[in-house]
Amino acid sequence: MNRDRNKIWTTFSLVFVLALFCLLIVLPHAPNWVPGSTWFSKQSFHLGLDLKGGTELIYEADTSNIPGKDVEYAVSGARDVIERRVNVFGVAEPLIQTAKSDNGYRLIVDLPGIKNPDQAIKMIGETPTLEFRSLAAGDSSSTPNWEYTGLTGKYLQSAIVNFDSQTVEPEVAIEFNAEGAKIFGDLTTQNVGKPIAIFLDNQLISAPTVNMAITSGKAVISGRFTLVEAKELASRLSAGALPLPIKLISQQNIGPSLGRESMEASLVAGLLGIISIVLIMVLSYGWLGVTASFALLIYTIINLALYKLIPVTLTLPGIAGFILSLGMAVDANILIFERMMEEKKLGKSASQVLVDGFRRAWPAIRDGNYTTLIVCFILFELATGMVKGFAVTLFLGVLLSMFSALTITKNLLQIFQKDQK
Repeated sequence: MNRDRNKIWTTFSLVFVLALFCLLIVLPHAPNWVPGSTWFSKQSFHLGLDLKGGTELIYEADTSNIPGKDVEYAVSGARDVIERRVNVFGVAEPLIQTAKSDNGYRLIVDLPGIKNPDQAIKMIGETPTLEFRSLAAGDSSSTPNWEYTGLTGKYLQSAIVNFDSQTVEPEVAIEFNAEGAKIFGDLTTQNVGKPIAIFLDNQLISAPTVNMAITSGKAVISGRFTLVEAKELASRLSAGALPLPIKLISQQNIGPSLGRESMEASLVAGLLGIISIVLIMVLSYGWLGVTASFALLIYTIINLALYKLIPVTLTLPGIAGFILSLGMAVDANILIFERMMEEKKLGKSASQVLVDGFRRAWPAIRDGNYTTLIVCFILFELATGMVKGFAVTLFLGVLLSMFSALTITKNLLQIFQKDQK
């Protein structure tokens, strides 16, 4: 019995420490006497274009000269190049997405905080550069000195993901055109046993070692890649080798005033929602409702802390997802409490009522939340723009709601319960 009570209080202590840690993250400024207060104070919410204001650019991708099977690959590569260029430009929390329309593919670039986007437009529109560089003669420094070889992306014909026949590890197969094959052949002949660096937009992305001279114009880049890393590398190489023509078709400057007003209204709605939930739970379930309300407070603090740490770019639909998740957070508690009331009518002790209430309510909680999680996943994968923000915040909210009900609420009830026959 004492062992069980110790376990209960240990869980409570861990939850309390977690809630305190998250609260310090959520606070605008942590108290100076808190260890690591500077780190806590640096954490901030990341606001999207509709809340912060800025510029939205929409580009139309010209895929007319790209084979159908490579279109999505090339568009994805163009998105990666644009994202890298925007990051170099210094935009805080940019959002670059691809969207398929009836007329083809579009690239949507959100630049929060940017009021004069001319420089960003110029940078985004530049053709990405791909270069193969070799070690400078006589270089023996710890930081390699790479020199230009003349072999660039204009000679690259294709870059695709393959799998090693022996190790089954993913690798990237590249192929040059005839002129590039000759240059590559000479380059590998001169650098056997040495690395050749691959630079995309002047950033080093790979430096494989040449094992033997390659005159066929084909090569394999391997390096214990994961499948995701191999796809990303192939995508970037393809983007550099096959610059995807893009055309700016829309440019919109968005002011933050509407977003700020809407955000304030959303926060008021969220506060009223929390108050309403607390009142309903307390009036309907008494001290059980008080326990659930306390768990809801901890749930809210952890949720907001995650938004800062991940980070989640908050938009108005994202805030709507958070507010919706507040109502869903107590849904599991209601199912548990109703089940506990039924178990209590059977004359069971308080401890047994608690155990059976949670155990028998779990299937309904599990199925209801799993279906919501599946919908969130589908929305995130198929939707574009701010709908993804809604899916992310709702997904996190549902996961945390299950943790809140099955861990926090249960632990609090175990502490405060009185074992009665």
